[in-house]
Amino acid sequence: MAGGKQWDLRCALGPFSFDPAHIFSCEFSLQENLIGALLAIFGHLVVSIALNLQKYCHIRLAGSKDPRAYFKTKTWWLGLFLMLLGELGVFASYAFAPLSLIVPLSAVSVIASAIIGIIFIKEKWKPKDFLRRYVLSFVGCGLAIVGTYLLVTFAPNSHEKMTGENITRHLVSWPFLLYMLVEIILFCLLLYFYKEKNANNIVVILLLVALLGSMTVVTVKAVAGMLVLSIQGNLQLDYPIFYVMFVCMVATAVYQAAFLSQASRMYDSSLIASVGYILSTTIAITAGAVFYLDFIGEDALHICMFALGCLIAFLGVFLITRNRKKAIPFEPYISMDAMPGMQNMHDKGMTVQPDLKASFSYGALENNDNISEICAPATLPVMQEEHSSGAAPGVPYRVLEHTKKE
Repeated sequence: MAGGKQWDLRCALGPFSFDPAHIFSCEFSLQENLIGALLAIFGHLVVSIALNLQKYCHIRLAGSKDPRAYFKTKTWWLGLFLMLLGELGVFASYAFAPLSLIVPLSAVSVIASAIIGIIFIKEKWKPKDFLRRYVLSFVGCGLAIVGTYLLVTFAPNSHEKMTGENITRHLVSWPFLLYMLVEIILFCLLLYFYKEKNANNIVVILLLVALLGSMTVVTVKAVAGMLVLSIQGNLQLDYPIFYVMFVCMVATAVYQAAFLSQASRMYDSSLIASVGYILSTTIAITAGAVFYLDFIGEDALHICMFALGCLIAFLGVFLITRNRKKAIPFEPYISMDAMPGMQNMHDKGMTVQPDLKASFSYGALENNDNISEICAPATLPVMQEEHSSGAAPGVPYRVLEHTKKE
């Protein structure tokens, strides 16, 4: 590991180093970084396309007479295949490039989703209105692309092999043990405020997600690196540290998904995407720098330019997600002509609007046992006026029903 970091330091010297072996090592390190970055970009791009395909499948089935379930359509299965392919590419990228390079590249999925949403938009806009509406998305995509370019260009040139000995040595090093102690204390405090004090702020929830996510990416890099070495002939599966890392990877990923699910029920998805990306990327880069010593031997210029690339990518993702449409809250009355495919529900005698369990629900069809009664005029409930205790009950007010001719 020390020798690898010496090569990295000499890579920073550039033309002042004339050792042929050193030049070959630097080129090999840059080649591995490029392979890892391309795999990560490809993976995030394919995952974004897959998610949009599956979303398109659900929307298409909801607005048509097709009685099939979503998992019986070719579009949904194509989306699932592409998602698995993309996740495999992202997983493999951790074995070739430093953690600090791969984690921020998740901004590619946000950029791709924004571009796909603009291309396949259903509404028709005038060019002037279109530019005004999507100017933030265009600016955000540009900034995110510039930030991604800086990240790839000035990323650390670490090419340490993920052997069982190296991972074990990193795991028991005092910087990582100190980092783990601080992270565990912070996680417990946040979890206490979240569970006991009902602190449902989005920053609290996404900080829990980010702390778990930092351990997820650290273990993913270890597992992916040891698998790649095993495939290449240097068997690493007989080391116990591999299975320890694998169990930690699965456990942290499951709990991370659970907290994300809770956040999605309380906050808008665009807000979760922007805040979650910023927090998760920052903490994951910190964990990678402590565990894998990514920035050891890097000069100050490269570190500053890498940090600048992160900030620009953060700003780009924030602008992209800020321009997304907000979810429309539920309203008791919905115009029938505004919901494609809902007119067909009359044919089955189904309730178009939910029963609000109130005395009078405007726009709700509460009794639909007989389809012919749907077209009948609505009748307001009978209201009785209370008189003095000694008087007879008053005649109830009635709403007169008119004939169809009237």
